[in-house]
Amino acid sequence: MTTPFPDMEDSNDSTNPDIHRISSPSRRQVLGGGLGALGVQLLAGLGLSACATPGQGTSTAIGFKSVAVNTLDQVTVPEGYVAQVLVPWGEPVGLSGEAPAFRWDASNTAAEQAAQLGMHHDGIQFLPLPALGTGLLIINHEYTDDGLLHRDGMTTWSLEKVRKSQAAHGLSIVEVAFQEGRWQAVRPSPYARRITANTPMRFAGPAAGHPLLRTAADPRGLTPLGTLNNCGSGITPWGTVLTCEENFIGYFDGPAQPDAHGKRWGLKRGGAGYRWHEHDARFDATRNPHEPNRFGWMVEIDPQDPSSVPVKRTALGRAAHEAARIVLTKEGRAVVYSGEDARFEYIYKFVSRDRVQPGGAKANQHLLDHGTLYVARFDANGRGQWLPLIHGAHSLDAAHGFQDAGDVLIKSRQASDLLGATKMDRPEWIEVDPQGWVYVTLTNNSNRGVGDAPGVDAANPRANNSMGHIIRWKETGDFDATSFEWNHLVLAGDPQQSRAQAQGNIRGDAFACPDGLWVDSRGVLWIQTDIASSTLAKGEMSGLGHNALLAVDPRSGEVRRFLVGPAGCEITGMTGTPDGTTVFVNIQHPGESPSERSDPAQPRKYSNWPDFRADGRPRSATLAIRKIDGGVVGT
Repeated sequence: MTTPFPDMEDSNDSTNPDIHRISSPSRRQVLGGGLGALGVQLLAGLGLSACATPGQGTSTAIGFKSVAVNTLDQVTVPEGYVAQVLVPWGEPVGLSGEAPAFRWDASNTAAEQAAQLGMHHDGIQFLPLPALGTGLLIINHEYTDDGLLHRDGMTTWSLEKVRKSQAAHGLSIVEVAFQEGRWQAVRPSPYARRITANTPMRFAGPAAGHPLLRTAADPRGLTPLGTLNNCGSGITPWGTVLTCEENFIGYFDGPAQPDAHGKRWGLKRGGAGYRWHEHDARFDATRNPHEPNRFGWMVEIDPQDPSSVPVKRTALGRAAHEAARIVLTKEGRAVVYSGEDARFEYIYKFVSRDRVQPGGAKANQHLLDHGTLYVARFDANGRGQWLPLIHGAHSLDAAHGFQDAGDVLIKSRQASDLLGATKMDRPEWIEVDPQGWVYVTLTNNSNRGVGDAPGVDAANPRANNSMGHIIRWKETGDFDATSFEWNHLVLAGDPQQSRAQAQGNIRGDAFACPDGLWVDSRGVLWIQTDIASSTLAKGEMSGLGHNALLAVDPRSGEVRRFLVGPAGCEITGMTGTPDGTTVFVNIQHPGESPSERSDPAQPRKYSNWPDFRADGRPRSATLAIRKIDGGVVGT
């Protein structure tokens, strides 16, 4: 999510040690010039070449010509490719008997929005339906720009506007088919569904029914309502989707002086300015202090069963989850990697107790309710440890504020503080390549090493880290191992900048603020960037243009720019068809203002993409990108 630096959550004031005191971070930097003997050895072990040179186009895995940096209000893709706009905000999802058209003056009602695609597309998954020759797109909707969503923005405020904003959050499930040379939404569809901030759900796992999850409306603490701030997602081997509730705390109005728990999670008066609490008491944490605890979970959804109830899986831990990546051990146990998008927060791993069973979603409906949650510690010697968040172990007991297992999971940040996990620079998306390397984007952290904030360490080696980096590790054994070896894939930046900490070590096309990640079937790593709209093409970002999608060759380490987005947008969410001939990419918040909230009197001030109507407004949308010759994307 694009958030102005001053407004970002920064609530970790624990005293976890800075590991830079032990070792120089330069030893862990793999890509870029000036590699020492250790760097060459690491590259050799990873199958990367130490001789690739920026701009030479040495890649064998990447067959397209780089797209140039630009600041155009359009989507730019390489020669030989076509990018089709598919399912933008406000289009009907395909519910039977409900197909409200998008109104260009923003006059759609809350009820109509609940039958339309939500706002600000983010994570995306594609689930093929081979028997039908179609597939399902499962699209997250992260947040709303109320200046675009309502005719007069927030000038007036009402329960109807709150409900419309809530309906624009959550997820859309849309059936799509490739027909007559292009992708089209199938309407109506028996699979079509909207999941919003008011959809009934249930808790499962060790924290279900916990006193901290109980409210006056739900005294048993078992039936939460809705999901919101859905960023990334992950698809499970049994055909369900895990969607992640990221910066949920911003929706709540808190007391002027929150308690220690609320403070640790960033609760504050007014939240992030959504104003839902003015007409929906559920979001007034002074009246409903446990309601914030009912968010920050991974929610499992069965996209093939529109009647199924989404489940918040408490065993996976509560955090500002950005994304999830699910893999299987050789024995068939599920491993879920996740990070939380906030400064100085943590990277997690969950390992299921039981093995995946044949039979799809129903056969595995309890799989993610039993297992062990870990948090990562990155040591300066290039090794790391997974620290178990288990009640009663390692001081996670009543004497330290954890009465039971539910307490540990609900207060996972406090538990991670106590264990001494490594404070990271906004860990966001996580991916795993065919060789078993696990990648995490660390988007940026302008507070690193500034004032009283934590200083640099081996894993987060740059002060005032405006550019971000990508870290990776390989488990010492199977994915359920409790130790790993790590290094930096790349430090993002622009070599033309004068500040050394902003230059990076990219081999190929420059970029900043890596956010989304996706590994295709060939092992190519795709990076989506999220430079804040307040800094796009300005200052240290002046030479990088608009946000972009880039590919990394796993053999040479070369980075090549594939797509540049329209004005003010973030590139986020990517998936593809099994044959690799189509990739789906989300364009989020085109035309976003530096304040993140549009002026309703000037909706087209910064962008008019994708419709370019004289009476229109910018809309987030999913792109379907193909090679004109029908080949595999990226070759």
